[in-house]
Amino acid sequence: MTAAAQQFLDNPLGQGVTLDDVHEAFEFLDDWEERYAYIIDLGKQLPAFPEEEKVEENYVHGCQSQVWLIHYLDPDSGRLFLLIESDAMIVRGLAAIILIALNGKEPRELLSVDVDELFEKLDLFRHISPTRGNGLRAMMGKIRDIAAKEAA
Repeated sequence: MTAAAQQFLDNPLGQGVTLDDVHEAFEFLDDWEERYAYIIDLGKQLPAFPEEEKVEENYVHGCQSQVWLIHYLDPDSGRLFLLIESDAMIVRGLAAIILIALNGKEPRELLSVDVDELFEKLDLFRHISPTRGNGLRAMMGKIRDIAAKEAA
């Protein structure tokens, strides 16, 4: 296995850290200032993103911040692994939540996940700017395109 492939597989988001963990943290934290801090802390858990992958092909258009996304389909398990990078701390945290929800799923399974519902349950769309919400939808669109291509 290549070092690059191992980097995808070693990502704790979606494996060690789960959506239940995020829901529990949100229930425990009293206000949105604390929740934002938690989201930013999640973003700090994103694995290093290879500099050589910060190219136009991997750039996510439609985000206010700079965002790059790459993927790896594990030939042994058929599961799709993602890496996301952003220059904005809050976007890194929101990307981490996306990875927690989607990372390591089979492409067809990934396509069935309703991330809008997840963000509604966390009440995120009400507490982030409309441009951040559009950026989340742009990330999800790119991920869904990747999953659809890999599922074919």
